[in-house]
Amino acid sequence: MSARFDPFAEAPKPRGRFLYALNPLAKLAGPLPVMFALVFTRGLAIPTVIIVVSLLLLLVGAKLRARVLAAVLIGLPVLVGVLGVSFGIWVDPARIDETSAAASVTLLQVGDWRFTLAAYLIGLATALRIAALLMLSLIAGLTSSGPELVRALVQNLRVPYRIGYTALAALRFVPRFAHELEVIRAAHRVRGTDHGHGPIAWLRRTLGLAIPLLAGAIRHAERVALAMDARAFGAHATRTERTISRWRVHDTAFVLLFWVGAAALYGWLLAV
Repeated sequence: MSARFDPFAEAPKPRGRFLYALNPLAKLAGPLPVMFALVFTRGLAIPTVIIVVSLLLLLVGAKLRARVLAAVLIGLPVLVGVLGVSFGIWVDPARIDETSAAASVTLLQVGDWRFTLAAYLIGLATALRIAALLMLSLIAGLTSSGPELVRALVQNLRVPYRIGYTALAALRFVPRFAHELEVIRAAHRVRGTDHGHGPIAWLRRTLGLAIPLLAGAIRHAERVALAMDARAFGAHATRTERTISRWRVHDTAFVLLFWVGAAALYGWLLAV
C-alpha cells in the first residue's frame, strides 16, 4: 500500500553539508553584493572565477542529486556557449575594437556580414555574467525550501506573519495540485476517456483536466480559509512558532566572507 499523501510533509535535510545548516537569509544576503557587482563587470575573468567558486561551494557544502549535478556540469557550459553566440551576433559593431587581434579573426561570414572573435568574446562576457548570477542563486535555491525562507522572513526579519504564512499556504498548494492532477488523470484512464493522439487530443485532455482541477482548488482554498478563521489566524500581533529559525555565528561568518569578497571585487573595478 502506498504511503498517504501529505502535502505538508517536508523532505529531510541531508546531513554533513554545511549549506543546509545555514539560515536561508544568510544564503541570500551573502551573494547579493557580488551579484550587484557583476552588473558592472565587462571581462571574462571575474564571472568565470565566481562560477568556479560557486560550483565548488555547492559541491562541498551541498549534497546534489546526480540529475541536478549533471544539469549544472553539462547544461551550464552549453547555456554559456549558446548565449555567447546569441549575444555576440547582436553586438553593436561600434563596441568592437577593430585594431585588436580578435577583430581580425572571422568565425562566420555571410555576404558582407562577419561574425568575428571579438564580437563573440563580448557576447561571451555577457553570457558568463548571467551564468555567474545563476550559480550564485543556486546556492540558496538548491539548499533552502520555500517554507524555510518564509519562516526566516517572519522570525528574523519581522515580516508580518499574516503575509508570510499566507504565502506559505499558497506554496503548499503546489504539491497538492500535482497530486490531484495525477488522481484526475488516473480516473480518466480508468473510465476510458484518456485516449487519442496528436495535438487536438492533447488539447481536449488538457481542457478536461482543467475544470476538475479548478474545482478541487476552490474546495481546498475554502477549507484552508475556514481552518485559518477557526484558529483565529491574524487575530493577535504575534504567534507561537512550531519551528524556530535561528541566526547563528556561522551565518554571520558566511555573510561576512561573501561581503569581503564583494568589497575586493568593488576595489578591483574602481582600480581598472
